[in-house]
Amino acid sequence: MKAIFLGPPGVGKGTYASRISPQLGIAHISTGDLLRDEVKAASPLGKKAREFMDKGGLVPDQLVIDMLLKRLKQPDCRKGFILDGFPRTVPQAEALERGLKVDVVINLLLAEDILLEKMLARRTCRKCGNIYNLADINRDGIRMPPILPKKPGVCDRCGGGLYQREDENEKVIRGRFAVFRQQTEPLIAYYRKKGVLKDVRVIGGPEVMVPIVTRAMSK
Repeated sequence: MKAIFLGPPGVGKGTYASRISPQLGIAHISTGDLLRDEVKAASPLGKKAREFMDKGGLVPDQLVIDMLLKRLKQPDCRKGFILDGFPRTVPQAEALERGLKVDVVINLLLAEDILLEKMLARRTCRKCGNIYNLADINRDGIRMPPILPKKPGVCDRCGGGLYQREDENEKVIRGRFAVFRQQTEPLIAYYRKKGVLKDVRVIGGPEVMVPIVTRAMSK
């Protein structure tokens, strides 16, 4: 199973991928994490990427794809994978296709006003990165209860303090939505034309959506 999760910022791509990949015995690959890992390891590809990052530039598509193809050769990818965060543009998708063929693209759908509310309510553990959410959403057929720590402000997993990231403010989030509409939405038409895209409407929290997304992947 070779899958891609598409959708706007905050829709749950990483959350669903991290829960579904162990169930299916396939790898969850976040290209953001992959890039950071290569740079931290000072690999040849990581060193090249760092040259662009240190100058404040974007890492070229082909360099990211080279990192991705290298990662896909690792043993945990033999049964398949879920790509989270890549491709972001049609040219990236076209370049990716020269190295591999995907089986299914899950297009996660949720209204921007709900996404904004969710993202503004997100809290992250300073120590382990575990994520919680203070929002309690119940409207338009969507039920998303809050994901709260047992003790307010303290991570259940490691006891670290919870905080709101600086980039999780309304101005930045709306900017990310605009970039998504401009750059990534054309991917939806691209993959729909290829017959591999499946729309999945987000109607609840992870415990509701993980089975729904898993079924959509296998149909």
